[in-house]
Amino acid sequence: MKRFSLAKPAAAIVAAMALIGTISFAVAQQPRGGERPQARLADLMQGAQVGHIKLWFAGKAGNWGLATYQTKQLKTRLEDAAALYQSLPVNDVTTMAKPLDAISAAIAAKDGRQFARAYDELTAGCNSCHQSVKLGFVAIRRPNANPFSDQEFGAGKK
Repeated sequence: MKRFSLAKPAAAIVAAMALIGTISFAVAQQPRGGERPQARLADLMQGAQVGHIKLWFAGKAGNWGLATYQTKQLKTRLEDAAALYQSLPVNDVTTMAKPLDAISAAIAAKDGRQFARAYDELTAGCNSCHQSVKLGFVAIRRPNANPFSDQEFGAGKK
């Protein structure tokens, strides 16, 4: 006698609901004017958050090459966000240049203390921008645990 299980139909229903939710979220994230950018703002900001975390661990470990790379990635994401989403307050995006420049200077000097100060300035800039666009509930801070256990943040072997 065959047994029927509700597990597979239930899984299919959950998957379908997740897909519908994803589609409606994607539609809600489209920029004004109806044009469809290459990336959604939420995707760019989540990528920036990952870079922000990796930047901290690279700087903390003194891996200045990785810190430089992550700084460039953050700059690119912010530039993309400003270019794709004209409704973003340009002042908020451009004010991030100063903290990123300070991070670059700290990296060039290989100065961990200067790096930490500049990183905190960058973090404050992120939070200021979030507050100005009524997303103050998206509060960023220094990471206190490394979610990227699969990446070596030390200087590594050359």
